[in-house]
Amino acid sequence: MEQIETGKVLQVEDENGGKQDVEVLGTINITGTEYAAVSLVEDIQEVSNEDIDVFFLRVGRDGNLTSIESDEEFEKVSAAFDEVMADQED
Repeated sequence: MEQIETGKVLQVEDENGGKQDVEVLGTINITGTEYAAVSLVEDIQEVSNEDIDVFFLRVGRDGNLTSIESDEEFEKVSAAFDEVMADQED
């Protein structure tokens, strides 16, 4: 299994079948399931005062990233990442 690490650039397939480069902003393990927060590389490299879009993906046992399907799971992951980020700001 390939390790997903912060700062790593990966290619993911978008909803239209195109390839997008994303950078891993962080990972978190919630009850035995690993998740990654990622953003598009082009958004990160763009110098702007605007917020960047962050996407949360599930890391499979094989290291592949998959979409989070349920709103409940998304909310759980989003809240966990928010908590980690708040702790890092303190």
